[in-house]
Amino acid sequence: MTPQSLLQLTSQKCTTGCPLLDRLLYGGIPCDSITEIVAESGSGKTQICLQLSLHAQLPVSHGGLAASSLYLHTEFPFPFRRLHQLCLSFRSSNAHHFPVNDNPCDRIFVQSVHTADHLLEIMSKTDPFIENSKNQVPVRLIVIDSIAALFRSDFDNTPVELKRRSSLFFKISSKLKALAKRFNLAVLVTNQVVDLVGPNEGINGLRIGNLVCLHTSGRRVCPALGLAWANCVNSRLFLSRDEEVIREENEKSNGQSCDFVKKKMRKLYVVFAPHLPESSCEFEITREGLFGVER
Repeated sequence: MTPQSLLQLTSQKCTTGCPLLDRLLYGGIPCDSITEIVAESGSGKTQICLQLSLHAQLPVSHGGLAASSLYLHTEFPFPFRRLHQLCLSFRSSNAHHFPVNDNPCDRIFVQSVHTADHLLEIMSKTDPFIENSKNQVPVRLIVIDSIAALFRSDFDNTPVELKRRSSLFFKISSKLKALAKRFNLAVLVTNQVVDLVGPNEGINGLRIGNLVCLHTSGRRVCPALGLAWANCVNSRLFLSRDEEVIREENEKSNGQSCDFVKKKMRKLYVVFAPHLPESSCEFEITREGLFGVER
């Protein structure tokens, strides 16, 4: 038995709410580890986080964790309107799992975070919070959306500041991994991208994971926060967003004519994960949520 197959067998997963994405991820987002989603703004990172926070409440027999979630957000304002919209769809699809007047949004604990030090302060209080939640619906999912926003402007590009930043990376990830291990949590963190200028591969010419280079919106990009943060996460997923030109034939009085329509094409890629092979899946975002598309 390989280490990959052992992890796949022993780690509980939380469903994403989409069978196609769950199949790609071998069941969903794993517990006892940190999964990172990297993408540019507007690609669907927050959509997945909100959807996962709802589906974590499903019974274990239906792919959930029978649990509530702690949602730490650094991008303002928090999308309450979108969460309630997704909640309506979630309730209608899973009404038999919840009482009539039950509101799944009540089991998503939302907390704003303003700085990296503020995040560490919150995490120092997380142990007793999760411990106390066991008496009700236990917290078994932590979402940080997004980690990059905490390091956007508080640090200068000097050796001392870069060292301090790396130290914070390891403190945050160590605490998250300790929480994940102690309470068997799933941890989902989002990260942003920056334009890649320079070598054709990875960060400073170093390839990280399955993909030689990440592309989105016609640009070469790489995950924000560099190699130091990449070493802090267990799995990395990448969402791309591009426009596909579709040719449509329309009948007019003078014969056939062709129109070209632009359609957004979104894909999820496995960049690296100890239990997943290199793979990808197209997906779309609708009013009801985020769902994989079979081609």
